[in-house]
Order: sequence, then C-alpha cells, then structure tokens
Amino acid sequence: MSLPIRWRIAIPYVLLILVSMLALGAFISGFIRQTYIADLESKLADQARMIGDIISPDLKSAGESPNLDAQAKHWADLLGTRVTIIAPDGTVWGESDEDRTRMANHSDRPEVINALRDGTGSTSRFSQTLGYPMLYTAVRISENLDVLGIVRIALPLQQIDANIANLQKIMLAATILVTILAIILAALIAARISRPVRDLTSTAWQLAYDKPENTPLPLGGDEIGQLTSVFNTMSARLSDEITELEAERATLLEVLQKMTDGVFIIDAQGDIQLVNPAAEKMFSISHQAVYKKPLIEVIRHHQLIQLWQNCRNTNEVQQEDFEISNRLSLHGIATSLSPVIPGSTLLFFQDLTRQKQIEAMRRDFISNVSHELRTPLAAIKALTETLQAGALEDPPAAQRFLMQMETEVDSLSLMVSELLELSRIESGRVPLKFAPTRPMEIVNQAQERLHLQAERAGLTLRVNCPDDLAEVMADGSRVQQVVVNLLHNAIKFTPTGGVVTVSAKPYDGYICFTVEDTGIGISKEDLPRIFERFYKVDRSRTSSGTGLGLAIARHLVEAHGGRIWAESDIGRGSAFHFTIPLA
Repeated sequence: MSLPIRWRIAIPYVLLILVSMLALGAFISGFIRQTYIADLESKLADQARMIGDIISPDLKSAGESPNLDAQAKHWADLLGTRVTIIAPDGTVWGESDEDRTRMANHSDRPEVINALRDGTGSTSRFSQTLGYPMLYTAVRISENLDVLGIVRIALPLQQIDANIANLQKIMLAATILVTILAIILAALIAARISRPVRDLTSTAWQLAYDKPENTPLPLGGDEIGQLTSVFNTMSARLSDEITELEAERATLLEVLQKMTDGVFIIDAQGDIQLVNPAAEKMFSISHQAVYKKPLIEVIRHHQLIQLWQNCRNTNEVQQEDFEISNRLSLHGIATSLSPVIPGSTLLFFQDLTRQKQIEAMRRDFISNVSHELRTPLAAIKALTETLQAGALEDPPAAQRFLMQMETEVDSLSLMVSELLELSRIESGRVPLKFAPTRPMEIVNQAQERLHLQAERAGLTLRVNCPDDLAEVMADGSRVQQVVVNLLHNAIKFTPTGGVVTVSAKPYDGYICFTVEDTGIGISKEDLPRIFERFYKVDRSRTSSGTGLGLAIARHLVEAHGGRIWAESDIGRGSAFHFTIPLA
C-alpha cells in the first residue's frame, strides 16, 4: 500500500534531520576526543621531557644494563601515570608497573620508532597486559648528538572514553528531541502542502460520480503517478521478455540434455563453459568437475585440441574423425560462435562407433558368405569337371561323385535356408505364436530329436528339468529350435564318452535353460563373438556347419524378451544359458 503524499514529504525531511544530527554528533564527539587526546599527548610529552632532563645524569653514568625501576616508579607515583625508561636499542631500563626483566624489546613499538626518528612519538592501542586501551607518548633524551635513552609515559584512555560517552548521551538526547520536533513540524508542513491535493482529489471524485457510469475515470496526472504508470508498463514488458527468454533457455537446455551427440562450448580463454550429458559420457567427465576448466587440461587428446585451435585461429568450420581410447569412434565438428559470443567455439561430437561396427560386420558378413559359398561351389565344379573328363564312363565312380555333389548342394541349400531364416527373424517378419508352455515339453522334445545323434557319437545325454516348473510365455517350437541348436553344437564338439546335460530352473522372473557339455571348450577371446553370424571358433573353417545356428538362437531368444550367454574354459567344456519370461 502506497503512503499518502504528506508522509512521502515528511519522512525524508525527518530522516534528513535525523541523519544530520547523528552525523553532527559523531563529528563533534570525534573532534572533541581528537582534540582532548592531542592536548593530553602534548602534556605527556612535556612531562616526559621533564623526566628526561632530570634523569639524564643517571642515563650517562649508567652501565650497559642499568636498573632505573626506582626512578620510573617515583615519577609514576608523582604523575599518576605509567613510566617506562627505554634504552636506544629498545631494552627496558626502568618500568613502573611491570617486571622489566620479563618485558620484550621495545624497539618495534610505534611510539619508540617515532621518538628515535622525530624526537617525539605517540600512539594509542589496546594493552593486552592491562586489558584496556592506553595512550603512549615517548620522548627521545639526547645530549649533543648522542641518544641517551627514551622516556615513555602511558595513560589509560578510559576516562577520555567515559567523557566522550557522556557527550554522546547528551548528543543522542538532543537528537531525539530535535527529531520529535522535526516530525511535528514536518507533519504540519506536509499536511499544509498536501491539503490542496486532497481537496483536488475530493473534487475529482465528485465530478466522476456525477458523470455517466461508462465514462472512464481520469488517471492521476502528477509526476509520481506518471512515473509509476510508465514503470509498470516497462516492468510488464520486461517480465514478458524475461519469461520468453527463460522458456527459450529451458527449451535449449532440455534439447542439450536429450541430445545423443556431445556438445562443448569453449570461451575465448579456452575454458569449458558448457558440456551436455552426452559429452560427459563420451569423455568420462562430469560438468561440475570441468566447468570453467581449460579444455587442454580436461581432454588430453591432441586431435580434438587441434580441431578446436584450428577453428579458433581461422574462424572456419573444422571437421575430423578420431577415436577415444580405442572405444569410441567420433566425428568432431568445431564452429566459431563469433560475433554472437566473441571468441567462443562450439564443439559437436557424433558417436560413429555403432556405425563403424555395422560397417565392419557388413564387411565380415560378405567375406564370410563368400568363403562359405566358395568351398561347396568349388567342390561341385571340381566334381563336374571330373565327370566331364570321363568319370561318367565309370558308373561306380560317377555314382560316388554324384552323391558328393548332392551333399554339397544340400550344404548350400541349408546355408541359404538358414540365411533366409536369420534375415526374417532379424527383420521381425517371423510371426511368434506366444502361449503358456511347460519347460519340460520344450526340453523333452529337443532331447528326443537328438538322443540318437548323441548315442552315435558315444555321448550321454541327460535331462534335468523339474516337472513342476512354472510355464513360460513363448512360441514352443521356436524355443525348442534354440535348445536343438545348442544341443547340436554340444554334441558336435564333445569327444566320445562325454556328457551333455540340458536343464531348466527358475531365474528371477524367468526360466533359465542351460545346455552344458564336457567338450573341448571355448577360449576367452572367442566367447564374446560366438553369437555373430558365420563366426567359427575353428579358424580354418574345417568344421561342419554354417556358423549361423548360434546367431539364430540369439535372435529368437531376444525376440522372446530374454537373453543368451555362454560360459566356458578350454578343455573343461561349455555351458550355454538363455532365459525366457514366465507366463
């Protein structure tokens, strides 16, 4: 609520008088104190000179360490002060109030230094020994050009402070009285000045009520009213602009937070002013740790630093690809922010790691497919040429060659079929018929399909699956295909006399299926890649199979919302695990 105009006139007037009186009181009390202390310093200096004149003979006849305590106490009793007699080197020769043998050298005391230099020195300070402020005045005692010593007289300032306090009380009382009178006078003057304004306001309201209701009331026309109106308009516009800027800033920050590409803003001095979460993850840093830190200290990568420096020096867009710790492949772009932000640079980093991996996988896929196709095609071509060269004339040999060609064609057909199957699974074009399925049914059917193959290989095939396991939500035939693929691999790579075990058990909201063997095992280097297409542990690729079975198994398991992994040690067998969600 705004104050009436009479108070807006009266209050500054009263405050002016109040401040003036307080300032005047402070000045007068300070002036009186300064004058009083100056007079006291002059008096103490005269007393010190008198003492010096009297004790000069004692100072001349004294030895290297005279005892002038009696002289100091005598004059202290006469003058009612503290007297200290000091040697030119600062040693205390006589002291009236303290044990001089326990007193430190006084050569560093300001009053002593000034006395030796100018003849007289004076200072005020708090005495740690006595516990209250003291005034010290020191006078140099000389004869001809020889300094005989220094006489220092100290006097407590308590009485001076008490006198000044009394004066301040009187000034305060006078200030209160004058302030009360000023308030009364200001109220009278302000009321007299504001009376015409009140009368004009009353008349204006009377005129306003006599007019029709739809006539707008006139606004106040005084300078304060006009200024308030202009200020309110400006404040409203400024508030709208600030709201818009905050919204834009929040939008920009949200965009930076959600971006998957890394962003740095570097100022003209090379310090980091902004870094988004994606960049923090890329370079393993935190915003709090690197904010306003030099980029060169935070990111120790010469290609990145060179990218920023080239952009800063040329003010042109710079681009470069590089790797971070052999784990990330980045495409860096540096852009100058001048003239909007002079000297600053925007660094933008795109993570190309996945793209590089896909390109490498594509190259490996083409190479693997080519290699896998070359062997059966070369065999078929060789058999065909042999038949054309005359083997047809030998029916038994021709029949054997035709059977070999059929085997190679079957291998090619199987490979193409599995490739098509894998492609359909990866693209999501294989319809999965989910239904509650008993794990025992999946395991038993897979075991029945391969138990003859296990017997021919001289292996023991075991099943460890409780009949009361909870049902899984799965396409039974597809999960069975996964188990069959894993069992087929286990049988193929387990020597005669070995054991292959297929089991199932609960696993944190899933059923975990496991195919374990006592075979040759898989090396630690090969384990991370065994689920890739065409990847074979046998580097020479002499083993049978297309190298697609585990890739198909992985995609089928992931399509069910589970995961697949392997554990193995060379010479101790392998264990393949995969999970399927409960129904």
